[in-house]
Amino acid sequence: MATNTGAPPESLHDPFYLEKVSIPEDSEDGYEYEDVPLDDEWSLTEGEEDFETVLKALCTRTDGTSAVSQNIPAAKQPISHIPEVVDDFLRNFLVRMGMHRTLDCFQTEWYEMVHRGQLNVEQSGLVPDAYTQNQLLDNELRNVQRERDNYREAAFKAGEALVRLRKERDFHRLHHRRVAQEKNGLIEDLKRLKKHYASYEPALRTLTDKYQAALKQKMLISLERDRYLGQLRGLEVDRCNVAARGADRPSPGLQSTSREHCLGQGRLKSSADRDAGLLPESIAPHDLAKDPTKSSLLGRHPKDSVFPADARVNLNHAQIKYQLPNVCSRMPVLHLTGSLKAHALPVSCLALHPCKPIVASASDDQLWKMWALPAGEELMIGEGHSDWLSSCSFHPDGSRLATTSGDATVKVWDVSLGQCILTLEGHAHATWACSFHSYGDSLASCSMDNTCKVWDLHSQRCHHTLRGHTDSVNSVYFLPFSNTLLSCSADKTLALWDTRTSLRAQTFHGHLHSCNHAAFSAAGAAIASCDSYGVVKLWDVRKVAVVLTVDTGPHPSNQVAFSPSGRTLAVASNDSLVKMLDLDSSQVTSLVGHDDAVQSVIFDQKDEFLLSGGSDGTIHIWS
Repeated sequence: MATNTGAPPESLHDPFYLEKVSIPEDSEDGYEYEDVPLDDEWSLTEGEEDFETVLKALCTRTDGTSAVSQNIPAAKQPISHIPEVVDDFLRNFLVRMGMHRTLDCFQTEWYEMVHRGQLNVEQSGLVPDAYTQNQLLDNELRNVQRERDNYREAAFKAGEALVRLRKERDFHRLHHRRVAQEKNGLIEDLKRLKKHYASYEPALRTLTDKYQAALKQKMLISLERDRYLGQLRGLEVDRCNVAARGADRPSPGLQSTSREHCLGQGRLKSSADRDAGLLPESIAPHDLAKDPTKSSLLGRHPKDSVFPADARVNLNHAQIKYQLPNVCSRMPVLHLTGSLKAHALPVSCLALHPCKPIVASASDDQLWKMWALPAGEELMIGEGHSDWLSSCSFHPDGSRLATTSGDATVKVWDVSLGQCILTLEGHAHATWACSFHSYGDSLASCSMDNTCKVWDLHSQRCHHTLRGHTDSVNSVYFLPFSNTLLSCSADKTLALWDTRTSLRAQTFHGHLHSCNHAAFSAAGAAIASCDSYGVVKLWDVRKVAVVLTVDTGPHPSNQVAFSPSGRTLAVASNDSLVKMLDLDSSQVTSLVGHDDAVQSVIFDQKDEFLLSGGSDGTIHIWS
C-alpha cells in the first residue's frame, strides 16, 4: 500500500486535493517498486516527535522538494463557489501569502500523520463558504473605504474651490455694480455738459463772428490811418516849401529871418492845429503809444530784427509751374528702397537739409542725429536735452538746427560744430514743434501751455507770445516767404497769425477732434490738417473753407506733408502705415513697412523720394 498525491492539477491556480490509491501486487505495468528503508533519523516515535527536528531533517534531506515548492508562484485569491477542504484552504492560503517554508512543514507533518493513521481526513471537514466570502467582502470593504477617502478629499477640495469662487463672484459683482454706478454718473454728467455746451454754443459763435469782424475792421482802420498820416506829413512839407518860396521877395537882410519865421510859423501852426483838433475828421491824431503796430517798438531791443515786408514773391511758384506739365495724372507708386535703424526709441520727427541730401531725426531717446542719403551713413549725434525730443527744423541756409523737447526748452544747434549755441526758455510745459522764418531771423515754437512764441535769434529773446488757443498747440508752420504763421491745436481749430502784430488773422473750424498737425502747400494757397481720429482736411486759404475731407481712420494721424507738386499728400498714421492721398481723385493708398506707429513723413525737394520715421526706431526711404 502506498500513498500518491494524485494527478497534477491543470493549473496552479485551481484547487488540488489528495486521493488515496491502492497498488495491487500483481500489477502488470512492468515497473518494479523498491522499498525505501527508514533511517534512524526518520524513525521517530510519538513521544520523540519534535517540530524543530523535522524541520532540520527537511532542510537537509529534501532540498529538491523545497526548491520546487519555492518556484511555485503565489496564486491569486480564488473565488470559491463550492465547499473547500481544510487542508486545501490552508495550502491555498499559504501559497497566496508566499509562505513556502511553512507550506513545506505543513505538508510534511500532514502526510506523516496521515501515513501513520493519526489523522482522519474525513473528520477534518470542509471550510464554510462564509470565510471565503468574508475575505472577499473584506477586500471590497477596504477598496470602498479607500475610494471613500479619495472622494472625501476631492469633495473637501471642491468645497474650498467653491467658497473661493463665491468670494470672487461677490467681489466682481460688487465691482461691477460700482463701475455701473460710475458709468451712469458719467453719462448723466456728459448729458448735462452737452446741454450746457449747446446753450453756450450760439453765444460763442456770435462772439467769435463779432471778434473776427472787429479785428478785420481794426486792421483796415490801422492801414487807412497810416496812409492818411503819410499824406498829412507830405502836405506839411509842401506848405513849408511854399511859404519859404513866398518869402523870397523881402530885402536881403530880412530874407533869412522871414524864411525862419515862416518855417517856425508853419511848424507851430501844424502843431497847434493838431493839438486843437482842427485836422479833418477823417484823419485822427496819431498816438504812437496806442498804435498796435508800433507799440512793440517802444520796448524793442536794440538787437531785435525787423520782419520783412509781405510783398515778397513766393519762389516756389516757378518751380511748381515748371513741374506741373511733367506730372502725370496718376499718383506714382512708391516702393521701399532703404531702411535705417536710427534710434533705440521711437523717431518723433524728420527734417531735410535745404541744400544737401541730409536728413535729421529726433527721438524719444533724447538724441538727434544726422544721416547722409541715400547711403544712410550716420554723420552727427547731438545730445543736451533732459527729456524726449518732439521735433526738429533746419535753418533756411542749413547751418543751424532747432529742436524742441519735453523739458520745455527750444535749443538751436550749430550743425558744423554739433554744439548747442542757444537755449530758449519761456514755455511753461513741453514744447511740441518749431519752424524757422524764411529769412532765418525768427523761430516760432508751440507748447502744451496753449501758446506759441516767436523768438528773435539776434536778441535771443521772445519777440511775441501768441495767445488764443484753449488747449495744447501741437504744430506751427511758417507760410513760405511770408510773416504768416499757421498753428493747430487740441481745441480742434487751426489759426493764422500775423507775427508782426501778434494778432490772429483767421481761424479754421471744422475738425471734431484734436488737431495733431497742419502744413502749408508749397504755393501757400492750401492747408492740410489731420486729427486724432484719422480725418484729413484740405483747406482753401483764400476762401477759409474746407475743400476736401478724407477719413483715413479710425487710427490717429500724426503728421501730413505736401509733395512739392502739391498734388499728393502723405499721412503718417498710427496703424503703422504711410497713407498716400491723391488730391485730384481722393484716392488713398497705403505703404506697408513699419512695425509700429508712423510718427513723421517728409518729401524731398525734388519729389524723388519720401522719408518716414516710426515708433519702431527706423527711417524708411520710399522711392
